[in-house]
Amino acid sequence: MVRLSMMALWLGSLALTLASVNANITNIFALTNKKYLSETLDADHYLAFAQLRSLAVEFFDHYSNVTLADLHLNERLPTLQDLECLADLALLSKDLASSKYWALKMIDSWGLLPSGVLVGNWWNLGNFDECIGIDHAVTSTHSVQGKYCFTKLALAPGISSRLVIKSAVCFPASCSAAHMDTMLRRLFKSLLSVEISTDVQLVDEATCQTAEEKEYDGLTIFTIVILSILAALVGLSTLYDYFLCRDEKSLNPVVKAFSARANSRALFRLVDNKANPNVIDCLHGIRCLSFIWVVYCHDYLIFAMSPNINMGVVLTWIDSFYSLFVKHGVYAVDTFFFLSGLLLVVIALRSMDKTKGKLNIPMMYLHRYLRLTPLLAFAILIYMKILPIMGSGPLHGSVNFDDYTSCEDTWWMTLLYVQNVATNRLCISHSWYLAVDMQLYIFAPFLLIALYRWGKKAAAGIFILMMLLACCLFSIMVINNLSLGAQGDEAMRKLYYATNTRASPYLIGILFGYFLHLNRGKDFKLSRITVIFGWLIGLSLIATCQFAVYGQNTLPIVEEAFYVTLTRIAWPLGLCWVVFACMHGYGGLANSFLSSPLWQPMSRLSYSAYIFHMFIEGLNGGNTQTSTYFSDYQVMLRFWSDFGFTMLFSYLMYILIEAPFAGLEGLLLPAKRPSSSKLAVPQPQVAELKTSADESPVEEPKEASTTVEEIPAPGPEKNSV
Repeated sequence: MVRLSMMALWLGSLALTLASVNANITNIFALTNKKYLSETLDADHYLAFAQLRSLAVEFFDHYSNVTLADLHLNERLPTLQDLECLADLALLSKDLASSKYWALKMIDSWGLLPSGVLVGNWWNLGNFDECIGIDHAVTSTHSVQGKYCFTKLALAPGISSRLVIKSAVCFPASCSAAHMDTMLRRLFKSLLSVEISTDVQLVDEATCQTAEEKEYDGLTIFTIVILSILAALVGLSTLYDYFLCRDEKSLNPVVKAFSARANSRALFRLVDNKANPNVIDCLHGIRCLSFIWVVYCHDYLIFAMSPNINMGVVLTWIDSFYSLFVKHGVYAVDTFFFLSGLLLVVIALRSMDKTKGKLNIPMMYLHRYLRLTPLLAFAILIYMKILPIMGSGPLHGSVNFDDYTSCEDTWWMTLLYVQNVATNRLCISHSWYLAVDMQLYIFAPFLLIALYRWGKKAAAGIFILMMLLACCLFSIMVINNLSLGAQGDEAMRKLYYATNTRASPYLIGILFGYFLHLNRGKDFKLSRITVIFGWLIGLSLIATCQFAVYGQNTLPIVEEAFYVTLTRIAWPLGLCWVVFACMHGYGGLANSFLSSPLWQPMSRLSYSAYIFHMFIEGLNGGNTQTSTYFSDYQVMLRFWSDFGFTMLFSYLMYILIEAPFAGLEGLLLPAKRPSSSKLAVPQPQVAELKTSADESPVEEPKEASTTVEEIPAPGPEKNSV
């Protein structure tokens, strides 16, 4: 009891220390400052705390003679669950006294009060498998099973929910979280004289898990069945293709659409860069590097939700130079918008030249919708119903970027690509990019028609439009005093998800694509000084976007508005020079790297990989069984495993869903092909599926009805930065 009294004194001292700390995470991590703690904590109190016995021992020692009154605070008649819980706890107490193995496992699986609290270790996961593996038979019809939950204890009232000690508890599955909450609350009051408010929930049923598997609902069964049917079709088509078809050209088109052999052949075909000098090969490398950047940044978010034993080091990491690469991963989005606008214009205007300006806009919309939506629809089902039944662990279901149960209400908004404006409860949060890109695509044909009819005058109008939208973004931030890093949904909805605030890179891509269209076939002769000057400007723009705010965690709202507005213009302008230099022989090593044929398979998989990379990251993060250690190297180790499994899973989804549906879409909406020369710009990854078995991966120009079919490059979600 002396040690318990010392713990009470220590907690009281710590509560006084933390009482003035607000919810700002920077201030929370400031508590780990050695000098600050040394001045406020008594060493004897700390040593007493460090020598405490296990919370499990204290708990079962205190409740050695448990009664119904211990199970609930309010006076009420006992329920059947109360009686079952009481009986199991009494049996547990009895078997603990006689040191029965199953009862000792119940104590042994509890988490301890974590060591290293002063440096940010606020978790102890206990032993998940040991707890839920308990299954002690009492009678032929009843057994005591283990139930694993988290208990949370805030260090002081009013402190952010981030700053709580989380430790595992294990108790009979017949008891509810409410029972455990009441008993722990009374334990702390009795031993530590700590009165915990009833508004604070020590044990939440949402954190509890048992070995009992829940029955699959109808939608889960439907998802498994439909995926199984697709797998059977792919398997049968592949066997037919491999054993019964000698000539690929004679293969039935439907069988060819489902054949993993045919689709894999098209996916992994490498095209020589010299096959067509007008092909923009560097876009493959730019797209893939941007996607890799997205996955890497999201792994840092996974670590932010992980049980790190050194969360205090995040304070110094946030101020480091290296952290800028993660905090500014948002520019990967601008890269994808830039690529979408660029490819759209180059492909469409060349086709319009051949059709004398004709553009079948309804068919364009239909063609694009049918290409994007099947994979997205299956992704909603997989995230909502398959992810929860895969894997296990103390964090299973909690290390996710989204609450996928919201898909039950907002799935139709996602399939209509209006989720970024229609709701704050996004079904799959990173699908906001698809919504913005689709909305820009709906508006784009009118810009294409204007460029074709009025040329440079229309380009000037697009430039003015871009500047007006930039001014709109600046005004929204300044007038509403709204920071991009503000808490809540308003900043994300108005600044991050909004189509009008994300349009600048897309419009710059359109203008640059129009420039390339006007100068197609032209050989630019630039002096060495001009090339060096161009690279200096391009790289300076990119570096300024990344490093201009180094050492400044917060900016006055006017300065931040200038920074956000101007960098959304500067970043794609820097990319314009990179693409131009690589196209016209001034790229050097950059062109050799970005234009390597080895990027082509990943580029074709990037849409599927983007959709499902968070599936893999959430699954791997949720399977964490022990405490983790945060460092850039540890994140890199996690990245390679997540990235590798993402590519494998995206390949599976490619041959099961993306490629077959794209092939069927090509059969339903066939395109007549003129005999003219092939289009010089490579179609993006999904568009290539239509000619997956052809000799060339570059699709020939079609008639105006189906020419414009550029599929957006992948992009990140709201928690990127």
